[in-house]
Amino acid sequence: MNQPMLEDSPYLPKWAEITRIEQLTESEKLFELRLVSGEPLGHTPGQFVELSVMGIGEAPISVSSAPAENGVFELAIRKIGNLTTAIHGSVTGDRVGIRGPFGTHFPVEEAKGKDLLFVAGGIGLIPLRSFIRFVLDHRDDYGEVIVLFGAKNPSERIFLYELEQWGNREDIVYLDSVDKSGPGWQGNVGVITTLFSKIHVDPSRTFCIVVGPPVMYRFVILEAKAKGIPDRQIFLSLERKMKCGIGKCGHCQINHLYVCQDGPVFRYTDIFDLEEAL
Repeated sequence: MNQPMLEDSPYLPKWAEITRIEQLTESEKLFELRLVSGEPLGHTPGQFVELSVMGIGEAPISVSSAPAENGVFELAIRKIGNLTTAIHGSVTGDRVGIRGPFGTHFPVEEAKGKDLLFVAGGIGLIPLRSFIRFVLDHRDDYGEVIVLFGAKNPSERIFLYELEQWGNREDIVYLDSVDKSGPGWQGNVGVITTLFSKIHVDPSRTFCIVVGPPVMYRFVILEAKAKGIPDRQIFLSLERKMKCGIGKCGHCQINHLYVCQDGPVFRYTDIFDLEEAL
């Protein structure tokens, strides 16, 4: 009986080198990495990795980039604890540990030929950006594309350069809003659901992909259903209390589901009756 090689163990991190760092906001940085082995990460948009800093610990982090032929991938990280503070103190050339990718992914293949409505709240844009960028890299494979993005205030908007690019493209519709206005802001003010009145969708062919704080999910789902989008064509990402990434620790368990394995991306029809999930 063949025994698995140690290097194939899901418990063993692989070394990755930080190749670029970009400050996104006061609290978020974007890290570009490449596995030292030279192999591609091999993720599908919507999946996450376990990022480790030796001597500090590890945490699940969504991959924010689309799969790339050159092997690089990107993690956008908010500084909120010991590990994220440590990674924010890193410099180009430093090495970190990577396990994964893990979890389910967005309906990349199923949605081909369909229209897409992306709805991102706050740092929910981090994982959703991976699918958006994949779609834009394969634009002819998909139908109409609408991106709605909401933030608490203008200073918390991330990926500003890309947001501007999306707004200037003729092959997608990009709309954004802030809960509270700020200096120089001339756009929409209000929660993200106020943007739904500004868009038109063909519900029979539209896939709605939603990522953001749990409090927004119920209201966005109501708006999507009001547009006639079938429950089966609504997808959500639940990044709830994940820790080990492989369904062993139980931190992310919701009834019979493990978010790190059965998710983080779920079809709405699979979780709509779980009060603990939404």
